[in-house]
Amino acid sequence: MMAANLIIQATQAVSAFAVVGTGLGMVLGVAARYLSAPVDDRTEAVIALLPGSNCAQCGYAGCKQAAAALVDGRAAPDVCPPGGASTALRVAELLGVKLAVDGAEEALPTVAWVDEARCIGCTRCIRKCASDAIVGAAKQMHTVLPDACYACGLCEIECPTQAIVMKPVMPTLSTWHWPKPTVNRPVAVG
Repeated sequence: MMAANLIIQATQAVSAFAVVGTGLGMVLGVAARYLSAPVDDRTEAVIALLPGSNCAQCGYAGCKQAAAALVDGRAAPDVCPPGGASTALRVAELLGVKLAVDGAEEALPTVAWVDEARCIGCTRCIRKCASDAIVGAAKQMHTVLPDACYACGLCEIECPTQAIVMKPVMPTLSTWHWPKPTVNRPVAVG
């Protein structure tokens, strides 16, 4: 008889916890639906467009913070130096803003390059590279995988022998654009 009472009490306790848990779950579900802050999906889309090197050349701690600033309008679409003009154009198109072009000559994108004769194999550049674009071992010559390099320049700064330099990437058929012709306007005399 005592065992039956214990089973009944245990069942009642479990049922009470189930009812309370279900009630609290429903309250939290309703609160999440009606009290949630609006989420801007554009931030995630901008993060996907940025290189992801978190090099802080833009003035923000990382690409996530830069993307939030771009969506909020606190930063210009061309804030990311490693992304270059192509990233700026894609970000401006995504956000629906106009990209300010000052008429300056656009610099070619760059990539890190290792001078094999000067490399001492200290691995300082490998430890600094956020994109794992540098391949090598201690006391061995290093090399850069150009497709993985974000051109943040942190390895160039870290190299004690100045064996790493940033070199322009030669345009390919997919990245080359026909330059605009220069216009010679007549000058009024007199």
